[in-house]
Amino acid sequence: MKNKFYSYFFKEFIHYFTIILFTLTAIVWTVQAVNFLDLVTEEGHGFLTYFNFSILNTPKILTKLIPFTFLIAIILTILKLEKDNELIILWTSGLNKIKIVNLIVRISLVIMVFQLLMASAISPFSSNLSRNLIKNSKFQFFPSLLKQKNFNDAVENLTIFVENKNPDGSIDNIFIRDENRVFKDASKSSTIIAESGKLDMSDDQNFLILYKGFIQKEESDGTINIINFDKTILNLSELTSKSIIAQKIQETSSLILLECLFANNSKIFNFSLDNYLPNCTRTKKNLQDVKVELNRRLIMPFYIPLIAMIGCFLLSSRKEKANSGIYKYIYFFIGFSFLLFAELSVRYSGVVSYYSIIYYLIPLIIIPITYLMLFSFFKLENMKS
Repeated sequence: MKNKFYSYFFKEFIHYFTIILFTLTAIVWTVQAVNFLDLVTEEGHGFLTYFNFSILNTPKILTKLIPFTFLIAIILTILKLEKDNELIILWTSGLNKIKIVNLIVRISLVIMVFQLLMASAISPFSSNLSRNLIKNSKFQFFPSLLKQKNFNDAVENLTIFVENKNPDGSIDNIFIRDENRVFKDASKSSTIIAESGKLDMSDDQNFLILYKGFIQKEESDGTINIINFDKTILNLSELTSKSIIAQKIQETSSLILLECLFANNSKIFNFSLDNYLPNCTRTKKNLQDVKVELNRRLIMPFYIPLIAMIGCFLLSSRKEKANSGIYKYIYFFIGFSFLLFAELSVRYSGVVSYYSIIYYLIPLIIIPITYLMLFSFFKLENMKS
């Protein structure tokens, strides 16, 4: 009977956990996907790049939501069994409540390992793939360069202004400022002004054709040359957007971060920091950021067993007590407070050493204390072993 109940409890938990996790993930992913539209409308990336970038950010969302989802799922599972009087049947049949606590703790350990895997390996790897996707993506949505009455600087060192865009695709009064040889045939810098033009996108090549204007070029020796033209063609095919392409700490392998934190001019993991984390200098600020990221990945999951034990207090018999329904809100608030504390304190765990120590000791100390409280609490209810 116990094994059947354990299996049933686990299935109910997984049911709630999966539905809540994917529902919350879908909501957050949709909001982020809307924000990522700037990759197309402002930075000129293609829709396929935008979609793949959004998908690759899903593990990061899952990692953020797993602890909160676990708290809700474990509480809903216990409340569901209590509402259906299934727990009362188990108690009257002699099943010790501490065994249910042990089951919930084992489930929390499984989720903790899953969270560790997501936070320390899968999420950084996926985030790094998304960054490389942007890094290797060429400028594709060229119409975003030509916004009417707007100085567009989606391409680094290049500014384009268009006064009018006509229904037939032609454009009027174009201003282009090339600050640093964005176009290969440019000098040190150049300014282009044209009366009209059009965008030609064919055969996997993209050209901006300009009519009746002049090019003002600044040469390396400081001289200015002015060239008039009736027609000139600018090749846009090799343009790249100014999206951030440098690898961030959140996108870096945990092994690389460990080397950055502990290695002192040595390669304990045989990696090159210059290739994997160029900004990993031995400055106080960088080391703090690395420590915070490692704490978030490796220590945050240990708060999951803690909130599991907090939820276990819902197993006590309270139906006969007044205001028994308020307990679910109390324990949810306590569990949520620990998660909020973990999220806020991890941001300061790299600033001062004793902040880190407190962050580490909270789950290490409170978990055994909470378990002893549960053991004593349920023992007083005179349950059978």
